[in-house]
Amino acid sequence: MFYPESIARLIEAFRKLPGVGPKTAQRLALFVLTLPREEVVSMARALVDARDKTRYCRNCGNFSDGELCTVCRDQRRDSRLLCVVQDPRDIIAMERMREYKGYYHVLGGAISPIDGVGPEQLRVRELLQRLQKGRVKEVILATNPNVEGEATALYLARVIKPLGIRVTRLAHGLPVGGDLEYADDVTLSRALEGRREL
Repeated sequence: MFYPESIARLIEAFRKLPGVGPKTAQRLALFVLTLPREEVVSMARALVDARDKTRYCRNCGNFSDGELCTVCRDQRRDSRLLCVVQDPRDIIAMERMREYKGYYHVLGGAISPIDGVGPEQLRVRELLQRLQKGRVKEVILATNPNVEGEATALYLARVIKPLGIRVTRLAHGLPVGGDLEYADDVTLSRALEGRREL
């Protein structure tokens, strides 16, 4: 189907989004054309602002718009609990269920020798520095339930246990091979409740 170049470029831009195929990209592009100009400008500004102003929390590695993220700034949280996740998007998934009240640590990925990712490429050193402060009594390993996530959890359990800290893993209510960010609230809640010691 023929479109002016400006619309074709917009369709291609939407196709770069995860989970958006050609038909959805076309629908989104054509919908944008029906919006008032002010809304389109506001949407474009929000995209640029999010890209330019979002950074990583210096403490945990979560998305933030300042030095510390909203979770790390919340002093009502339980400092004895630390949930280790692979990606900031996993924090969003965990927070959706509104049951976990501790803090987080983002690794920035998982151990994957095939991809050349070892513990040195992850935020493991920063994790151990946080744990040596002595406040954390339990580390919950919430890496993805796939080969890389399991390898990462086993490695972390091995380096954390000598510190005398309880190490638990989310229970397997999560599908193997899946990603934490796509899990529904009930599955995540059950997995958190059924976590086990490693």
